[in-house]
Amino acid sequence: MAAGIEPGDELEPLDGLLGRHGLAGAAEEPFPNDGWSGAKMTRLLDASGRAYVLKRDSLGQDWIAQATADRPLLREAWFAAHGPALPRGIRNPALGAAWDGASNEVGILMPDLSGTLFDWDAPLPVESLELVLGALAAMHDDPSTSSGRIDDGIWCPIRERVTLICRPSLERLGPARDAVANRLLPGWDAWDRRATPAARALVRSLAADPRPLVRALRAVPATLIHGDLKLANAGIGADGAVELVDWQMVMVAPVAIELGWFLVSNVTALTLPPDEVLARYWRARGQEGARENDLAILVGLLLRGWRKGADTEAGVVHASGIAAADDLAWWCERAVDAARRAL
Repeated sequence: MAAGIEPGDELEPLDGLLGRHGLAGAAEEPFPNDGWSGAKMTRLLDASGRAYVLKRDSLGQDWIAQATADRPLLREAWFAAHGPALPRGIRNPALGAAWDGASNEVGILMPDLSGTLFDWDAPLPVESLELVLGALAAMHDDPSTSSGRIDDGIWCPIRERVTLICRPSLERLGPARDAVANRLLPGWDAWDRRATPAARALVRSLAADPRPLVRALRAVPATLIHGDLKLANAGIGADGAVELVDWQMVMVAPVAIELGWFLVSNVTALTLPPDEVLARYWRARGQEGARENDLAILVGLLLRGWRKGADTEAGVVHASGIAAADDLAWWCERAVDAARRAL
């Protein structure tokens, strides 16, 4: 795909997409959401009262797109319009993507899944977790989504993904500093106060020079991964399929990136400890993933050690019943051991 392609050359006009779904002339109302990328959401109703959500975005307004080397034809819009089919049991609910020449934005249309997506802060029943892990296993294992069978796409690069919100990314000039440094750097300060010296040195080293981790990740098999699997981006549809929204960082990459982010971003909802979540995922695949698990731990801490430090200082107890201080101690010990084996 040409790097300089214009969105209007690749996507249909927004009026056409809306008209096909009975939304021509429908009023766009603000749609509250907890997204933090800079994208805007609106809600539309068709003549029968069915609700839809339109995600409007552009490279200029989206700091995550900027920080992950996206293009004016945003990868989430490309994926909605032209991405590979997903295996049965897992679904991208996007109905299509289009270009609004008037506002110079891409628009991604989807059903309103307000009653379907999980509450990020509520404990997730183990039965629902099993469904999500099973659907992920099916996607990661499906031959059509292995790296050798996917056409070239606008995939999120590994280095930019795993360093997105590490301390150096928040401190140097750039989109991450402008957008979220004030929110996240206090957490990294707490990490520095609370993490073990060995774990602190490890994360500092990888944040300053992620090449050893990137090399290790590129040495294991890659497949299609969602890239931002917060539980707020997931839900279970009426037919039992797992719905996944917000494919902004979709990648062809090792599952370690998916698993590491899943563990650290959902700690307030996961009722099982991280090693048990990993064990259930690999059982769903009928495999063992010791090396991927090591890399997942390193990815997770590099991205969200800040939250583990902040939760520890706040005295949080997670949905699993594990105190944040004990969780931090586990991650610190596990990461140091993982680095010895994997890097």
